Amino acid sequence: DVSPVVAGLIGATVLVVSVSVTVFVWTCCHQQAEKKHKTPPYKFIHMLKGISIYPETLSNKKKINRIRRDKSGTPKEPGRGNLLVDAAESGILGSDKALDGPNATPKIDQLPVKVDYGDELSPDQSLTPGGSKTSSPSSPGDDVMLGELTFLVDYNFPKKALVVTIQEAHGLPVMDEHTQSSDPYIKMTILPDKRHRVKTRVLRKTLDPVFDETFTFYGIPYSQLQDLVLHFLVLSFDRFSRDDVIGEVMVPLAGVDPSTGKVQLTREILKRNIQKCISRGELQVSLSYQPVAQRMTVVVLKARHLPKMDITGLSDPYVKVNVYYGRKRIAKKKTHVKKCTLNPVFNESFIYDIPVDLLPDISIEFLVIDFDRTTKNEVVGRLILGAHSITTGGVEHWREVCENPRKPVAKWHSLSEY
Repeated sequence: DVSPVVAGLIGATVLVVSVSVTVFVWTCCHQQAEKKHKTPPYKFIHMLKGISIYPETLSNKKKINRIRRDKSGTPKEPGRGNLLVDAAESGILGSDKALDGPNATPKIDQLPVKVDYGDELSPDQSLTPGGSKTSSPSSPGDDVMLGELTFLVDYNFPKKALVVTIQEAHGLPVMDEHTQSSDPYIKMTILPDKRHRVKTRVLRKTLDPVFDETFTFYGIPYSQLQDLVLHFLVLSFDRFSRDDVIGEVMVPLAGVDPSTGKVQLTREILKRNIQKCISRGELQVSLSYQPVAQRMTVVVLKARHLPKMDITGLSDPYVKVNVYYGRKRIAKKKTHVKKCTLNPVFNESFIYDIPVDLLPDISIEFLVIDFDRTTKNEVVGRLILGAHSITTGGVEHWREVCENPRKPVAKWHSLSEY
């Protein structure tokens, strides 16, 4: 004999378990069905010296990056980000060797702000017109030879695939003054869509790297090759600061005919030209400094004319605000995500404790990022105000804030490519 209370509890437990199992099974089946019917924007195979690293079945960019890191034979580097967002978050990080002299500015640990020593480092960002860190005395200049890049271009007609083999580079400049060498790697992008982004492994301590890595991009009709441009960005990895940008190579495929077989090309590596960066929309921000409280109030107001990042023709933007002292990030915050809009209104404020004597060395970076639930978040555009501002409007805005304490100064700024 079982009491009614016990019988009721047993019945309720069985009912709850049955419903939970049913919901779980239905969710799993629904997710599997979505994966089967989902068409990836592109897919590619990565060949390293004849060994297939990326199976053709991979259709998710996140999986591709993970397999490349685990199976390419290159150990995971601490402090090196592989996300698109992380690649741009720390764009003004640089070597803090300049703080070691007798006339050095105050150390970062004297700031009343928490220091993020474990921040991800940027593999390709640059704030100087030369595309390299201002603190690096060995950065390439106008009168320095940047070397040459050799690569192969081929097309697979049965599979409608563009095949690019990055073979080697010669005569790269010295980017590490301690070892008198470089740690080069290459990032490749297919323009103008910028959907196909890949990179080679890092080769240590060499000025003549031999990569021998093949990238096969599927879903590219041969008739569209004439409209595409291969963009190679040559960088030198730095474990403790922002990676150095050595130079770039732009190769329009309009003059290349891979229909009869592989075409080997050798191009001179040129100094990166940041003036090519086009506007990625506009962002309105307001800054106000309180000298008595020694606080900077940053208000992210709104953005407009953002580029379309989703297949729906819209975006899910949010703004990440990074504060730098010199070239070290000391604070980071972000706004809420605004769904399905190209003209978001944020109206969110952030307060930072900044001593007045450190204002000349402070920079504030605004990263407009497109949120994506299934793939990686992608940086839409960037704005920098303060010591490392590279635009006339950014310099003028910061000057007005410093000369007019306690007065909020709001301005529109064009976002640049990252």
